[in-house]
Amino acid sequence: MAADSDLESEVFEITDFTTASEWERFVSRVEEVLNEWKLIGLSAGSVNPEKGEYTSGTWGEKCLDINFADFKFYITHYFLKQECEKDNGKDKLEEDSFPLAMQDLLCMNNDFPPRAHCLVRWYGIREFVVITPGTNCEAIISESKCNLLHSSVSIALANSGCQVPMFVQIQQKWRRVYAGECQGPGVRTDFEMVHLRKVPSQYNHLSGLLDIFKAKIGCNLSPLPPINIAIRFTYILQDWQQHAWPQQPPDFDTLLGGEVGGVEFGKLPFGACEEPIRELHLATTWPHLAEGIVVDNDVYSDLDPLQAPHWSVRVRTADNPQCLLGDFLTEFFKLCGRKESTEEVLGRGMPEEEGKENSDISSALSKLTEPAAAVPISKLSVSNIVHSARKHIRRHRHTDESPLKTDVLNSVLLYLFPDAAVEKSSESSRNRTAPTNTSGTAEQEKTPDYNLYQHLKSAPSDSLTYRLALCVCLVNYTYGGLRAVAHLWQEFVLELRYRWENNYLVYGLAAGPPDLRCCLLHQKLQMLNCCIERKRARDEARKVLEGNRGRERKVSGGGPSDRPTAEAAAGSTREVSPGKSWDSWSDSEDEFFECLSDQGEGEAPHAEGDKEGSKVKAEGRLHPQGNMTLLNSTEPLYIPVTQEPAPMTEDLLEEQSEVLAKLGTSAEGTHLRARMQSACLLSDMESFKAANPGCALDDFVRWYSPRDYVEEEVEDEKGNMVLKGMMSSRMMIPGNMWVEAWESARVTPARRQRRLFDDTKEAEKVLHYLAVQKPADVTQNLLPCILHAAILKLKEEESVEDIPSVKKSIQQVISQASKLLHTLSHDYKKLEDFINQLMALETAITQARSLKAKFATCEGGTAEDTEELEKFVSSLLEDPEVVVLGAGQGPAGSIIHRLFINSQRAALLSPMEDEFGLEKKPGGGSNKVPDFPPPAGREILLRTCVPRPAPYSKALPQRLFCVLMKEEFRLAGAFSSDTTFF
Repeated sequence: MAADSDLESEVFEITDFTTASEWERFVSRVEEVLNEWKLIGLSAGSVNPEKGEYTSGTWGEKCLDINFADFKFYITHYFLKQECEKDNGKDKLEEDSFPLAMQDLLCMNNDFPPRAHCLVRWYGIREFVVITPGTNCEAIISESKCNLLHSSVSIALANSGCQVPMFVQIQQKWRRVYAGECQGPGVRTDFEMVHLRKVPSQYNHLSGLLDIFKAKIGCNLSPLPPINIAIRFTYILQDWQQHAWPQQPPDFDTLLGGEVGGVEFGKLPFGACEEPIRELHLATTWPHLAEGIVVDNDVYSDLDPLQAPHWSVRVRTADNPQCLLGDFLTEFFKLCGRKESTEEVLGRGMPEEEGKENSDISSALSKLTEPAAAVPISKLSVSNIVHSARKHIRRHRHTDESPLKTDVLNSVLLYLFPDAAVEKSSESSRNRTAPTNTSGTAEQEKTPDYNLYQHLKSAPSDSLTYRLALCVCLVNYTYGGLRAVAHLWQEFVLELRYRWENNYLVYGLAAGPPDLRCCLLHQKLQMLNCCIERKRARDEARKVLEGNRGRERKVSGGGPSDRPTAEAAAGSTREVSPGKSWDSWSDSEDEFFECLSDQGEGEAPHAEGDKEGSKVKAEGRLHPQGNMTLLNSTEPLYIPVTQEPAPMTEDLLEEQSEVLAKLGTSAEGTHLRARMQSACLLSDMESFKAANPGCALDDFVRWYSPRDYVEEEVEDEKGNMVLKGMMSSRMMIPGNMWVEAWESARVTPARRQRRLFDDTKEAEKVLHYLAVQKPADVTQNLLPCILHAAILKLKEEESVEDIPSVKKSIQQVISQASKLLHTLSHDYKKLEDFINQLMALETAITQARSLKAKFATCEGGTAEDTEELEKFVSSLLEDPEVVVLGAGQGPAGSIIHRLFINSQRAALLSPMEDEFGLEKKPGGGSNKVPDFPPPAGREILLRTCVPRPAPYSKALPQRLFCVLMKEEFRLAGAFSSDTTFF
């Protein structure tokens, strides 16, 4: 056993020197990835890509992680997605065919692509693989590590037979230095790079770069093959002083100077406060030049930008320019996160001021002993108390302590309540308010933008809620922030209470019950208006009843002379159910009120005359139901005057549904739930019994739910076909709620029933809800309205500029807003992102406006030139780079040339010449000031096809891309060599 254990220990101590090293594992992993991505073997694809395909086409990308020991790398495959079939051209492939990457080196269709990977721009290749260090890994700086990676790539390409070029990123990442290789059958291309901070003086022109290229390829042929040259110079225009920014910020000090109206308060501001276009880059290109055609050395250069055959332009926009609409929305949105209440913001009370008024304690005590009759009852109304308190507040509030100045506050309130400008006499207000509430609505409903509030759950654009949102936004940004908003809200609620107390309808709200498609605040205001309408209708009906009673004393019975007056009274207030008069209001639920119609009293003598001996008096009749009669008598069936169902807001409906849900599914809970839901049914039954003495449940069902009363033709005893009616099956179920309600219903006309809708109670609930709102709650409730207004403003401004991309984005924004704002609880993080999207759209519109202002005029321009300029400006914002038709001689080119001239003269402080002088020197400009500044960047592309490394080798593509900038000098070379004949 001991011997066996010794043998085992010896076996485990054996070192296997054939185990793969970390380097071999890395190379093997690279080969596995190439095989997984199916990059093995011959390259497939079209011989030459289409012109501009690198920019317009779609680029794909695949990425994986690989490790070299404990060092992490990313390996990424970049490729241009092409629709051509993979087997296209495979039959033509021969042994001496080049890889696609080598063919791309000489292709001229996609020089200087405006938007592509840097390796695509430098080498013109359509497919490649890059190995880069991991996110937190160090850069590959040492020469030994760079050579190790390079050799790993070379071995992986040779073992796998991959013809796609592969690069490794070396040096610091910001330098973007790559080394790579591409292998084909008998050929190899080495991708090399030089990166310096300064341009060597001897290579600061085309002649020196040609010398580098010729020395590198080392061609010994006596007539050197021609070298194709492509040159691009880029000029940057930064000075826009000669063209003033067209958007002038509004002068907020003058907003309230003139007449208050929609111009001042009805619109959100729009536009940038600074130039949204930071730079204009002009690229002048000479695409195909031979070596001897152009001269560019340290003494002289033929490369005049005005003579360049190809111009293209791109714009660089300012990063987050300050825009008015975005600022307003941002500041408004910040209020949603505040926690202070209105009392905390404005102060709870002023005990020191009360002490000044009531400093004499003895007088206060004496007032307590005075009889109650000494105080007039009228002085105790809530309206007088509120207005007395308002007077005290305004009297003692110092001007410097008031968050909102009096003139600003009055202007805002007058904009919100324009009907307040006219004296609020009862008759003029009642006759005037109703039509003004709906004025203009019919025309606006025809426009698609008017119904936008339904998608956003905000409020109509002509409503009080919408105008309030605009005012709160303006006051918050301009007139004092949180304290000003709290002050405005306090005054707004006081104004609403004043209108409730004095029976003035709230201006700017559509008639009818609360619209559940709108925001909750708008529903609350509509509910308050419903209460005011009910109370006014009740008071008017009381006056009509008193007038009719006086006339009834003179005219016996319900003659025809009384009917028009009664019908007029009923028709004028039929939409609303009246309640008790304001003089006798009470919060007691046992209080009764008189209904709107006195029709029942007018019809009562008639009913008694028809039915002799009847001691029951019919009350609350509206009119007969056709030719129908009661089943148990020949009396006609009368439709009763009933109470209108109680209007409800969204939160009340939700509260009611929660209460009903908590009753459970037990028999008792179900019964109680049914009784709660049948309050309106019970009221209608009582009204029906009062209007139709001696009626039965069948009569009520015939009027109230005709489908539940089935009539059939049957044969009577005499053989005649007669109609026989009976209740439906659901009405015959034992314990039916209709039967129970009918048995418990009293004979009570609507005017003496308990109110289904207690307008006094509901109005006080609404006013209390509004009074306890914090400024943050107010802004949260108004947020849908202000976003609605912002979208309308964007649509209005976009229609002026006509930007297709912005128009499409606005439709997407509306769809997104509909999802965000219809939820019960808003996601404020998503809303913040949504506001940023609106700000981006505003920036895009201001950018288009700025460009249109700069390219709006062309001397001697025709309609064609104007159309071309408009197309040019719209393309500047859509495309990464726009070609200037006609280069420097076209309409857009002439304007760009003029912009550069003005910028140069402004920069060099040269006096401006007159227009005549400018026209005399169209090409050379002034002798002192050049038309263009020195180019910010120069790109020179050299290409040829020569045999390397020996004169008898195969002729292969060679390429050198040179970048010369103020603080960068880069040479990116691709040099091919023959590995068979060398």
